[in-house]
Amino acid sequence: MESLFNTFRIKLSLTPMSYFRSFHDIINWDSRLICIMGQKGVGKSTLMLQHIKKHNDLSETLYVSADNMYFAGHTLYELAGNFFLQGGKHLYIDEIHKYKGWSTEIKNIYDDYPTLQIIYSGSCLLALKKGNKADLSRRSIPYEMPGLSFREFLNIRNGWNLKTSTLEEILHGKVDFPYGEHRPLKYYKEYCKVGFYPFFQEGDAEIRLQNAILATVEDDIPAYAEMTVAATVKLKKLMYILSKSVPFKPSNDTLGRDLNLSRNTIPDYIEYLETSGLFNALRESGHSDNLLARIEKLYLGNSNIAFSLSENGIIDDGNMRETNFLAWTSQVCTPTSSKISDFEINGITFEVGGKNKNGSQIKNAEKGYLIKDNLEYASGQSIPIWMFGFLY
Repeated sequence: MESLFNTFRIKLSLTPMSYFRSFHDIINWDSRLICIMGQKGVGKSTLMLQHIKKHNDLSETLYVSADNMYFAGHTLYELAGNFFLQGGKHLYIDEIHKYKGWSTEIKNIYDDYPTLQIIYSGSCLLALKKGNKADLSRRSIPYEMPGLSFREFLNIRNGWNLKTSTLEEILHGKVDFPYGEHRPLKYYKEYCKVGFYPFFQEGDAEIRLQNAILATVEDDIPAYAEMTVAATVKLKKLMYILSKSVPFKPSNDTLGRDLNLSRNTIPDYIEYLETSGLFNALRESGHSDNLLARIEKLYLGNSNIAFSLSENGIIDDGNMRETNFLAWTSQVCTPTSSKISDFEINGITFEVGGKNKNGSQIKNAEKGYLIKDNLEYASGQSIPIWMFGFLY
């Protein structure tokens, strides 16, 4: 165990404390069993280490990564027992999805060591959501960590402390942006390319994102779904087809024919890609359970992924606008498709377009807005797209 403590202290010493994401305050850190899920690269490890550094007694705390070589000869349950006997009170386990049978052992640790707090995280959302529903459904409190909002990107990039805005405030143009020498559109363009993941601060951000996408499609999803090599190849091909056609209206028959797959298999593959965060699904309105509603369109999970998968580093402006609108609003609302426009949220209609977009699509809406890029300020029914990046 000594090597684990040494590795933990080294990582802790290298953890930056200059900026805490507001997601940190959403978590009830007093709970005995906490699950933090999120895409690769959104900052889960940093969040846990920051919390340890600020709030925990290091003599009672241990942070480990479940893919550490230590676990080639030891179990999580064994580690927890030894740590408990040494007075341990807070056990943090990162990359939990890389440990086979993790949910059963976490359950046993929770039941057998009632004074030990366990906080675990992982980036295979499929595996974590299944594990939480099964063995840990009555014990674990799950939290899904999103990528950076436009607001968070600005705060980290510029050392600011901008506040969030409610949807109602945004519709009235009330956003905490320091106009003057700063122009929001300049930062918005940068965010669209690299700002969704905290590693934008590092020089190899684009390479890291490409590696994260490949790891999700080639390792995480196939491992969860127990896919053969041939099936994994078809999953990659499906992602390629979808990424080149977004926003994409799924046709199981067409996709099944193109991939030589049963049409009944296509929804499973799409669900894997959606649950992993690589895609966002826009569903029809009027259904009591949004997850069961029919998918109207598929978008990539965020604009950074769109740029990463583009062949020439250029993506369609319309696609980028709608991708960001869906990615941001879905964190705090339940956007659905609209019969007369692009999106609907709580009965409000949203048409997303360029600066010259007119109001023809929303003229018959009881309450409707035009969401535009290349716009700095809100004016009447016209709202800048970037303002919705302040929702969280």
